Amino acid sequence: MTQLNEHIIIDPKVLVGKPTIKGTRLSVDFILELLGNNWTYEQILENYPRLTKEDILAATQFDAKNKIGQIPL
Repeated sequence: MTQLNEHIIIDPKVLVGKPTIKGTRLSVDFILELLGNNWTYEQILENYPRLTKEDILAATQFDAKNKIGQIPL
């Protein structure tokens, strides 16, 4: 398992190694998909109560850093 920050991990045993929110089986891609479908932070937190606002923010930051090559996968 690789912990990229306090919120995001990569574990080959969880979702085939996709980056996920620590302590969940929710992938970064899934969180971004919800945001892309106009879900608000509040809607996400209401539907996925194990998440925190910081988890959602970490997912968006991870995606941005990954796209500009700051996080090698």
